[in-house]
Amino acid sequence: MSAEGQIRPIESRSVATQVTDELRRTILNGTLAPGREFSLREIAGLLDVSFIPVREALRSLESEGLVIIRPGRSSRVTPLNLDDLHGIYRLRKILEPELASRSCQLLTVNELDRLAEHAVEFADEKLSMDAIYDSHLQFHLALLKPAATQWDARTLTTLWRAAERYIRIGFGLLDVDPHEHERRGEAHEHLIEAFRQRVPDLAAEAVFEHLARNEQAAHRALDAYNREPATAAR
Repeated sequence: MSAEGQIRPIESRSVATQVTDELRRTILNGTLAPGREFSLREIAGLLDVSFIPVREALRSLESEGLVIIRPGRSSRVTPLNLDDLHGIYRLRKILEPELASRSCQLLTVNELDRLAEHAVEFADEKLSMDAIYDSHLQFHLALLKPAATQWDARTLTTLWRAAERYIRIGFGLLDVDPHEHERRGEAHEHLIEAFRQRVPDLAAEAVFEHLARNEQAAHRALDAYNREPATAAR
């Protein structure tokens, strides 16, 4: 078969990646709610794709802890669970402060200035939740990247995405407070100021406190969600 006539698998992988991204987005923003069951046929029909990229996407999302695949049966969006929440943050509190203690001495002034401008955007009330959290992941990755290995980045990305569903519920509830956007921006600006000091313990403490605040908000939201899912998920 000539090169022109060969089937190029990159196209299939590209579709699978798009399916993965779209399913992840709808799980993280709650469109596919925690505990929701769905069939391969249902998802393929909604996305107008074949079963193959959906299977690949579900395997990827299962590795991220976002779906549960049951052979021969429908798949399920992973339910929200208090033990899982605390497990996610237990690992984050081990990894992120340690990376912060080293990264604060490696980030350039220009990069810190860029991240400071980025932090201000979190207070923008006009940004959608999708835009905020896409930007949020990139912000934290950039903050720790100078000290992170590829395995650190992979592990943290998985933990961040697993935590995101809980955080979205927590801050979705807090967003009824008109000052919450402002506090969100200030919280990230505080991280930058701590990193600017170039003191490892100070940067590590700032990241730990940031995580603790988010975990508490997510815990409160999960309690509310379990009492009144429809209200908490608004």
